[in-house]
Amino acid sequence: MAVEHQLVPAEPGGPRVGAFFDVDNTIIRGASAFHLAVGLYRRGFFRKRDILEFAVHQLRYRTFGENKAQIDELRSRALAIMTGHSVAEVTAVAEDVYDEVLCLRIYPGTQALLDAHVAAGHEVWLVTATPVEIGELLARRLGVTGALGTVAEHADGYYTGRLVGDMLHGTAKAAAVRQIAERHDIDLEHSYAYGDSTNDVPILSEVGHPCAINPDRRLRHHAAEVGWPVREFRGGHRRATANRHAVNVAGLAGLAWALGIVVRIIRRSLRNRLR
Repeated sequence: MAVEHQLVPAEPGGPRVGAFFDVDNTIIRGASAFHLAVGLYRRGFFRKRDILEFAVHQLRYRTFGENKAQIDELRSRALAIMTGHSVAEVTAVAEDVYDEVLCLRIYPGTQALLDAHVAAGHEVWLVTATPVEIGELLARRLGVTGALGTVAEHADGYYTGRLVGDMLHGTAKAAAVRQIAERHDIDLEHSYAYGDSTNDVPILSEVGHPCAINPDRRLRHHAAEVGWPVREFRGGHRRATANRHAVNVAGLAGLAWALGIVVRIIRRSLRNRLR
């Protein structure tokens, strides 16, 4: 059951207040980078086999929650795919993907919470492991202060296939929040943070008002232990044990289906080569 907490408006002359939001499964249903990958695939950026691998990851993420090793591997693969493409064309695709898909996958409850923080005079930052281009696009479209994300290196306007610094994940998110707070004179004790997985515990622990949104099983358990409020915006999704089992079964079926497609493609490719 969701535990509500009241927002305290920023007062003139008082401490500056920040609100820090994770993106995937906190603001956007599912993995935002997956939807960008689909958009890029439709425009010929990579192969059908690549998008199937992204789809398998998306199914696992939606069903079982976040797994850092798998996310690291997926993003490394995505970086390799992006090598040689221009920042301008990827940004243009991201704009289209927002209009076609992402805007429809924003949780209304989180949208209302973002708007409430803006109305309260808080600085609102998106802090995400997804590419910073997506984070900045979402921040612009949602009308919030800004975004921090994983930065893919580019030279002369083209991606090199390398990262600038570390992927913004886990403790790296917390370090980024501290840097923003210092740069903008934000009082973290009076600030808020929101996330959906145990990998968001570091940023949730940085502020005086943490809150779990649509938490996975481990974060829900941790929130109950430490007394953090929980907000559930998935329309009853996984609230009851029966529903939770149904979702897991559906996810497993979908995962098996996607894996079956990958196996068939590989077999067909091998048969063609042997011929």
